[in-house]
Order: sequence, then structure tokens, then C-alpha cells
Amino acid sequence: MQFHPTRRSTLALLTVGLLTSGALLQGCNNIPSTIKIGVAQPLTGNLAALGQDLLNGVNLAVEELNKEGFKVKGKPVTFEVIAVDDQADPKTAKEVANQLVDAGVVAVIGHLNSGQSIEAAPIYAAKHIAQLAISTNPKYTQLGFDTTFRLVANDNLQAKAIGSFSASQFPATKYALLDDGTVYGKDLASGAETQLKGAKKEIVVKQSTDEKNVKFEDFAQQVKAAGAEVIVTTVSDFQVLALLEALQKIDYTKVNVLGADTIKTTDMLKGSGIVKGLFATTPILDAKEFAAGSAFLAKYRNKFKIEPAYAGHYTYDAMYVLAAAIRRGESANPETIVQTLRKIDGYAPVTGSMKWNDQGEQRYGVIGVYNARGSAWDSQVRSDSW
Repeated sequence: MQFHPTRRSTLALLTVGLLTSGALLQGCNNIPSTIKIGVAQPLTGNLAALGQDLLNGVNLAVEELNKEGFKVKGKPVTFEVIAVDDQADPKTAKEVANQLVDAGVVAVIGHLNSGQSIEAAPIYAAKHIAQLAISTNPKYTQLGFDTTFRLVANDNLQAKAIGSFSASQFPATKYALLDDGTVYGKDLASGAETQLKGAKKEIVVKQSTDEKNVKFEDFAQQVKAAGAEVIVTTVSDFQVLALLEALQKIDYTKVNVLGADTIKTTDMLKGSGIVKGLFATTPILDAKEFAAGSAFLAKYRNKFKIEPAYAGHYTYDAMYVLAAAIRRGESANPETIVQTLRKIDGYAPVTGSMKWNDQGEQRYGVIGVYNARGSAWDSQVRSDSW
């Protein structure tokens, strides 16, 4: 039997269709009573202290937002943190990214490592979920996704800082270069090498290892044999500590060591005084350098009973900016959040402001250089241009 629509039946169908589509649109714009925020960081293994610090920052912000009675369109909303451990492993990062998507998160603050952020990015992008990462490899924001946001300056600027600072501040001509074999480490080391060669510095030793290696006896011997005066490295803090121990054993400690952001940690301060100088370039400025930093540090210490290990104040700020985007967009819809983040100049309680360009790069990113002295990292210089 064929159905032949009359004018009346057609109007009825249109009315039902309009009502149905209106209900669907209203459902899409409904604000849930609980908004889930994903946090993906290395919570076990050698980088656990850094990952936990980044999670702590989010948890502290969420606790404050929930306590103040956060509202969207006048409706009280509670934030819930869904934390996953990417184990500093690209394959695991993809697995936990899918877990977060399945859990219904509306945005993700993660990951620490560039390799993991890059691997997970397509998974978040497929669901229009904003990814706010502290990873620094430029490739992360060059993937072509509108969902990728970087919280700090990238490694193009950090490579310039490494080359500029080491070339101008060290009276040296012979350099050793060591990277950790990751996407982050290799690309940053390559950029630093280009800057050093441009400054007429000689790379006398060059080695790529992996992100877990702690045996650097052979490398230390090569450094000594070549008479290297400066070691530029992109390996992590625990690896540099192992390297310093290897240099001590062969009595070759009158060298300057210049590392990248993954060595500017509280653990790395154990190596202070072992070599001639221990420096770190980083896009992560100390919380104490900001006007509101003291208040943040007091709250952090009171809640977690430990000193911040890395960049918890940046993820704390990221959560506040994310909350502002949800409030301003009047929606917890992931796609709306992404669109709002692209336009927002968000107030960040500690660092002041977070704003992104069309590629998702942080407009206010800078690189600082620090010197490890005793129990603290002393700021030497910082710049947004180098």
C-alpha cells in the first residue's frame, strides 16, 4: 500500500519533525549536573612525580570551582576529574585516550610527553574534544586539528634559547649533545644543534639513547676523551642524575650541563654542585615568579603536603580557563567548548592569561633559563623571542 500525503498530513509531519528536532537541539544544549574533565598524564614510572603534579593542579582547581558553586546558565554544575595513566608510552596513551572518550569527558588536560600527545590527538579530535597539552614539540599543533591547544611555548623557541644562552654565556667551543630518542627529545636536540652550529660551536660528541636508559658510562668517557666543555641534553631528570654520577666516577665534572624542561624538577636539584654548572631551559616558569604564585603555592602545599614538582600551576590555570569557556559558551558540548577556547583570552589565576592563535599555540609563551643552586632553581633570564 502506497502512502499519498495530503496537505493536512504533510503539515502534521512537519510539525512533528520541528518538535522532534527542537527537542533534540534542546537536549544537545542541556547542561549536565556533572561535567567530566579528563586528565591524561604519566602517573607511574620514572615520570610519575611530574604527571602527578600536573594532575594535582587540575584537582586543586576543580575543588575550588566546585566549592564556589560553579554555574552554567544559572544551573549549578559539579566538575568531575577522570584521571588516567598513560605510563609515558605512546601505545598506552592511545588506549587511555579511548577510555576517556568512552567515559564521556568534554575536554582533556594532557599529555605531558609530546609523543603521547601526538598519538592521542586524533582520538580526541574525532570526537571534537579539546586537548590542552603541556607538550612542547611543534608537530603537536601541526596535525591540522582544531582541538589541539598548547599551554606553553613550543620547542622552536626553546631550541633558540638553548643555542643563544649556551653560545653567549659559556666560554666554550666544544659541545656534547645527548637526546632521549623520543619525538620531543630528538627534535629539540636537532633544533639546538642547528642553533649551536650557527653560533660556530663544534659538536664533538653526539648520542641518542632512549627515555629509560640510566647507563651513561660510555657517553661520559666519550665526553672526556673529546674534551667537551658543555653537555646539551634533552633527557629527563633521573637520566641526567645518572649521567652526573658517571662523570663523577671518571673525575670529569668541570663541565656545564644545559638541559631542557624535563630536568627542571625538584629531584634534579640533587645534582646541584656536582658539575661546574647545571642549567635548564624551560617554557615553564616557576609559580613564585608570578604575582599570584605565592597564594597558589600555599594552597598547593596545604592540600598535598609536598612541594610542586613541575608545572601544576599551568594545569591549574588550564582548568580555570576551560571552566570559563564552558560558562561563556553556555554549553558543555565538546565542539562548543573548542570553538569558545579558540576565541577566548582566558583569565589564568597564576600565570595571568591563556590565549591561543589559530594553530593552538600559546600567544604568551616564553622560555626561561634557570641555574640549579643548592635547593632551588634560580632564574637567569627569560624571553619570548630569543
